[in-house]
Amino acid sequence: MTFLAIDCGNTRLKWALYAGPRPGAALLCEGAAFLETIDELAEAQWRELPEPASMLGCVVAGDAVRRRIEEQLELWDVEPHWVVPAPLEAGLVNGYDHPSRLGADRWVAMAGARGRALAQAAALGSPARPALVVMVGTAVTVDALDAEGRFLGGLILPGFGLMLRALEQGTAGLKVPTGEVVDFPTNTSDALMSGGANAIAGAVERQARRLRARAGAEPLLYMSGGAAIKLAPITDLPFETVERLIFEGLLEIQDRRLGQPA
Repeated sequence: MTFLAIDCGNTRLKWALYAGPRPGAALLCEGAAFLETIDELAEAQWRELPEPASMLGCVVAGDAVRRRIEEQLELWDVEPHWVVPAPLEAGLVNGYDHPSRLGADRWVAMAGARGRALAQAAALGSPARPALVVMVGTAVTVDALDAEGRFLGGLILPGFGLMLRALEQGTAGLKVPTGEVVDFPTNTSDALMSGGANAIAGAVERQARRLRARAGAEPLLYMSGGAAIKLAPITDLPFETVERLIFEGLLEIQDRRLGQPA
């Protein structure tokens, strides 16, 4: 009953093969490909994989990219399924004005975060806590869940690359740097990198305060995404870095779907 999880963002497709479609299932193998090379998956990374019994994915890169992925999935006799945010799913209540317009990656990441929050509460024998879900990639999202699993809303802001390229294009003499994040930058490269990191960290910390006031409890903070490593060292809040949060969310959703009566 192997299960293939796919997370296709704006820059890369990431995939993981699990022993089964359930939270905590063993990870058998995983990989990634830039969008420019996804047409090679069937003949390259996926060629020697055992055929998955089922798959579920989320795509934010558009319908054309989704169709290209489905062409690669024709390697196996597996029906492609994709997450479309719904008003209710996997213990979540979608508070977006138009639920289906919420980014699928955000919805899936919140499903993973909710599963973690519930597991932690069960282990401690305590009520579930609210959670702030931060995804740091091409864009940064900061999404709030209350203790009952209601999505209250969230922020979208530019990621490191977009922020720095905007400065390069709009400001004479500035080039995208290879600087470091430091407290008091004394060169332009460090100043640009530190400015971007602190802008994102400030948004996270501000939303954490708002969620604490709204929910009346200290929120959990889950951070994921390829660029999370740049943000983690300067965030003053206690946080947990979850490398595969979207995959965990896909496992949660698939498990719930398979558990529903026909």
